[in-house]
Amino acid sequence: MSLNVTLPDGNVQQVEAGSTPAMIAASLGKRLVKDAVAATVDGRLVDLGTPLSGDCRVEIVTATSPQGLDVLRHSAAHLMAQAVKRLFDPVKVAIGPATADGFYYDFDTPRPFRPEDFEAIEAEMARIVQSAIPVERQELTREQALELFSSQGETYKVELIRDLPAGDIITLYRQGEFADLCRGPHVPHTGKLKVVKLLSVAGAYWRGDEKNAMLQRIYGTAFATKDDLKHRLLMLEEARKRDHRKLGRELELFSIDDEVGPGLVIWHPKGALLRTLLEDFERREHLKRGYQIVMGPQILRKELWERSGHYDNYRENMYFTEVEGQSYGVKPMNCLAHMVIYKSKLRSYRDLPLRYFELGTVHRHEKSGVLHGLTRVRGFTQDDAHILCTPEQLPQEITAILEFIKDVMAQFGFAYEVELSTRPEKSIGDDASWEAATEALRQALEAHHIAYEVNAGDGAFYGPKIDVKLKDALDRKWQCATIQADFTLPERFDLTYVAPDGERRRPVMLHRVILGSIERFIGILIEHFAGAFPTWLAPVQVILLPITDRHAPYAREVEGLLRSRGLRAEVDGRNEKLGFKIREAQLQKIPFMVVIGDNEVADRAVSPRRYGGDSESSVPLDEFVQRVVEESSPRQ
Repeated sequence: MSLNVTLPDGNVQQVEAGSTPAMIAASLGKRLVKDAVAATVDGRLVDLGTPLSGDCRVEIVTATSPQGLDVLRHSAAHLMAQAVKRLFDPVKVAIGPATADGFYYDFDTPRPFRPEDFEAIEAEMARIVQSAIPVERQELTREQALELFSSQGETYKVELIRDLPAGDIITLYRQGEFADLCRGPHVPHTGKLKVVKLLSVAGAYWRGDEKNAMLQRIYGTAFATKDDLKHRLLMLEEARKRDHRKLGRELELFSIDDEVGPGLVIWHPKGALLRTLLEDFERREHLKRGYQIVMGPQILRKELWERSGHYDNYRENMYFTEVEGQSYGVKPMNCLAHMVIYKSKLRSYRDLPLRYFELGTVHRHEKSGVLHGLTRVRGFTQDDAHILCTPEQLPQEITAILEFIKDVMAQFGFAYEVELSTRPEKSIGDDASWEAATEALRQALEAHHIAYEVNAGDGAFYGPKIDVKLKDALDRKWQCATIQADFTLPERFDLTYVAPDGERRRPVMLHRVILGSIERFIGILIEHFAGAFPTWLAPVQVILLPITDRHAPYAREVEGLLRSRGLRAEVDGRNEKLGFKIREAQLQKIPFMVVIGDNEVADRAVSPRRYGGDSESSVPLDEFVQRVVEESSPRQ
């Protein structure tokens, strides 16, 4: 029987039933066969060896495409696991997914891996690649899979299988002696995996739970070409240089001490000043846009969290305490207090919209295995706002937030992408409210021609959301701003306003952040700017370096003048050589370094040097001060 296969260019190719995408690739050219790693059949990603059973649309997926790269990396995880099992017996395998930048695999080993083990593992991987071992998909019953992995002593795989519903068909992929649970698809043979590199090793708890066994996680990456790998390794090296944890120590911004508690940030003077500058900027921008600043308590009665749905849907991420026999929840979000403020008096439609803004500190129980510097912590401050408006005002309020986000991202030089996240499985509220909220967000994006991807099932438990992912100097994506439309909590807290006809109606609530977590955003900023902040954000803007003690009085005079203009200046009056002071100032990445000697004192001038730039000679003092003043505006 013949089948009609439609190709991406619209041409239709007739093939016999049972033909595979690999055969179609072969008919289209040797180059495509070389690059192919999988295929899509009517949009579904499949192995190249999948038999075709009816008329369909087929597209060959190459290793250079995003889908193909994901297949390549997932296959590389299996390749690494096979090599590790050959070299480190006895070893048990856990899970090994592809990630946005590569892949990892978790192992239970007799001893921890060492960096010198990577050479042996990569050599064994190369031998497996050279052998071009076929990768075959197999389907087993739950009982067959349990028998197979039990006989191999793979207890982690057995646990995963037992968690699956009885009667499920289980797929695995086999390459030679190695078999692994997997949905697939995978490359047709190991010879496709020629550009693979192991990167690092770390500890990881089984299933992310610190109560479980600690496993060894090896990270790696894979690409279609050696040039792509080379570029990636250069980016990783640059990322290591920019690591905010390293720069945070060197620039004396913050520390996180396990003696204090994991995921709890201690801000040092320069870091606290940086944070204050950022928060002051936020307050000014919100006041300009009609927001009112409010503040809520750190703990609220458990009954409020039950009414909001947090207790049922978010309890595992919360901390609780007891006061005088009453249970309280430490707030993980700021919305409850804002609703209490709204309810404190009768509201009219003439009062709306109300925009409440709080730089609110929250605490969330993050598992220790996912904590990471400033970007994943347990205590953090959000630039949180809740807008209560009529349903008719909803489109304009969403639009205003989108414009706010655009302005702020431009301030820091960030490009960004947008996602629309829809209703998750675990949620509250009725279908009609969710549909109305989702449609309001969708229409706002489309009305302003903002491109977006749909992130199905990733909304908050109380409403859908727009997520903004900014891109930093290394083109990495970070989740920051979000807009959540909520019809449900106003219902649960009986929020009302008096409509023009005198009837009581429900407002809609928008939850939104612009920067998100201040801690996380500062971590991103440190890496984006590599610690060399723009002048308006730099904790120290000008460092004055007198050459000898006789130049110190003029240096102090300049410092006083700069400070009188609201600038942040310091004098390095230490009894050290000038070259040492210059190197120290460079390491601190201060925007302006000013050397002061006899000529500067005589001319009442300065000789400034911008960080990363060249020195200037004898700039009049007033001219220099004005230059720094102008650069100290956030809009410069």
